Amino acid sequence: MKSQIEENGIVILTKETAEQLQHSNLWNDDLRPATKEEHTWTGRSFAALWIGMCLIIPSYTMASGMISLGMNWWQALLTIFLGNCVVLVPILLNAHAGAKFGIPYPVFARLWFGSKGAHIPTLARAIVAAGWFGINTWIGTTSIDALMSRMVSGWSGLPFHTGIVFLLFWALNVGIGIKGPEAIKWLATISTPVVGVSSIILFIWAATHVNGWGPILTAPSKFQTTGEFLAVFFPALTGVIAFWATLALNIPDFARHAVNQKSMMISQSFALPLTMTIFSFIGIFVTSATVVIFGQALWQPVDLLSKFPTLVVFIGAIVVAISSITVNVGANLVAPARAVENLWPRRLTFASGAIVTGLFAIAMQPWYLMSNFQNLIYGFLGTYGALLGPIDGIAIADYWIVRRRRFDLKELYETNGRYNYSSGINTSGVFALVIGIAVPVVGLLVPGLRFLWDNAWTVGILVAAVAYSWLMRNDRSLLSQKAYEDITVFVSRHEKGGAVTATVAEQSNQI
Repeated sequence: MKSQIEENGIVILTKETAEQLQHSNLWNDDLRPATKEEHTWTGRSFAALWIGMCLIIPSYTMASGMISLGMNWWQALLTIFLGNCVVLVPILLNAHAGAKFGIPYPVFARLWFGSKGAHIPTLARAIVAAGWFGINTWIGTTSIDALMSRMVSGWSGLPFHTGIVFLLFWALNVGIGIKGPEAIKWLATISTPVVGVSSIILFIWAATHVNGWGPILTAPSKFQTTGEFLAVFFPALTGVIAFWATLALNIPDFARHAVNQKSMMISQSFALPLTMTIFSFIGIFVTSATVVIFGQALWQPVDLLSKFPTLVVFIGAIVVAISSITVNVGANLVAPARAVENLWPRRLTFASGAIVTGLFAIAMQPWYLMSNFQNLIYGFLGTYGALLGPIDGIAIADYWIVRRRRFDLKELYETNGRYNYSSGINTSGVFALVIGIAVPVVGLLVPGLRFLWDNAWTVGILVAAVAYSWLMRNDRSLLSQKAYEDITVFVSRHEKGGAVTATVAEQSNQI
């Protein structure tokens, strides 16, 4: 029986199949496949999402850590641009699966780890995201707290004043996050022009207060040889890649709403690498100007805000808060909320998952993590890059190499379906993950193989992809071309006399 319909590259369940699955323990309204009417995200929506998530304080200050390691300004920007181009590849590859089948990340993970084993990659992603959720909440908190200190007499002397702001701002983030990805789309649409225009104004201010480029932009590289540069370049590149390695995994949470593949792919390809690089350059240039204007390098926007009149502090704090909420809800709340929800789909909702994520973020003490920002960015990013890289490799290998973009959407929601594997766990996925993590760790333990750890994300993604492809080469969960055609109704749309008519397409033209 036909259980799914493919139209112009988008697959949905038939009405009858969707009704049959509503009583499954693996089904709820948040985890089900998107309907045809829910594919509403255009290229503009994805561009706004990425621009909004890139225009954040960690992006602004990322280059500072690289400059402190000895790079000059263009070496730092080149590293940032290349890193984002590299991570863009798995983002686009995984986004394709989300857009085609309309499924969120936890359901996508059932393909490669099984209905129960999916908790391994989803919770790994969730822990990292929860940490970043707390970090970005703390960043927004410090800017609002600085505003209050300027606006309210005696505020800084009030006991636990920063804690009060943190709890209120935390509640605001969680409250918006409870509304789900659609709320995030509109938030990104609002925040993108606000933060973008503010960045341009800040750049103009810096340009009009210095003569020339400024000391940071004219400082030479500290590396005397190519070897010295590469020894720093590769770990820094891994850090940049890991910055968005989390989104490379759960991008299906957003891509599942795409109108079509083309607009989604093009908009993301331009928005991510260009926005990150341009915004990092603004951070470098403005910081260089602060050395001339204030006599010290102010890499943190919050520190820079404190130098301006109260009205500017007020506006700046709002912009920083909007930026923090946009990336927090989009990049750091959706994935862990879905992971929590996937633990018990019949009982837990996305809203309850968002609340649990928020509580876990508090437990990770972001104020302590942020006490050493540089170690956080490069130590934290590098370590979890070694964990998430292999998961990315497994996801990409499964969809593109092993299954060749074919699977039975219905059986992802059946407890005894073909993707249940052995008691709900795909051991091939588990073994590939262990191998993908172990190889970079060898580089951490053996000095002569240090390059493996310095490139942990890249090494992990390649090793895990190869291992998984080999382990799954004859798995019985795979669908042949004929089996896929047997369960799928192929439909194409043609314009005739100004009216749109649907016809069953030749199957040979659909694959």
